[in-house]
Amino acid sequence: MNEKFTLKGGARIGMANATYPWADLFVDKDILKINASLIGKLIFRPEDIISIEPYSIIPFLGQGIKINHRVKNYNSKVIFWTLQKPEIVINEIEKVGFFERINSEISLEDEEIIKMQQQGSFPIKKSIAIIFVVLWNLLFLSDFILFFQGVNKDMFPFGNGIKMAIGLVMITSILTLISSNFRAIILKEGRDINEIKQFIYFLIVICGFMLLSFTNIVFDTK
Repeated sequence: MNEKFTLKGGARIGMANATYPWADLFVDKDILKINASLIGKLIFRPEDIISIEPYSIIPFLGQGIKINHRVKNYNSKVIFWTLQKPEIVINEIEKVGFFERINSEISLEDEEIIKMQQQGSFPIKKSIAIIFVVLWNLLFLSDFILFFQGVNKDMFPFGNGIKMAIGLVMITSILTLISSNFRAIILKEGRDINEIKQFIYFLIVICGFMLLSFTNIVFDTK
């Protein structure tokens, strides 16, 4: 019997989708975990699983495993996308003995998993996410409103508001990486930076390129 099974792929949680290689699957005899970075981290005990079945939209490109579960605080639609055949992945999950622990007694580790499940899959505090989205939209809208009102009409509407919005994402990402106190503010209790670290690095790079591009656009129009 294998001790564990790991696989890199993509994931869909409800309407949110993370393409390859932004999700990781980890399975041992006690837990099944899907870490899809910012769209969520899911942890299942064998008792939480109703069934795991092959799922396919497009052969080789849109295929994976669908996890039917009974965790109330998770979205009912959970799919892990994989380049391997879904049947092979399910077979590997069976090999680690994950399904053999069903109906076992609840341990201290189970209680920790249940506590994590009660938080839901999204790693960031809901109030922080709402504040961030509101600020992002207000900063974006400020430039478009000025543009359509005729202010700086000769310029494409990439001004200070949009650059501040991108800067907000970049600064937030950097602070999340380097400051444990800042992480405590934005992440839910018990959540780990490693859940979203890969995605944060990606955001920092993208934001850097966008800031440079928008700055060049502004200078080229002058």
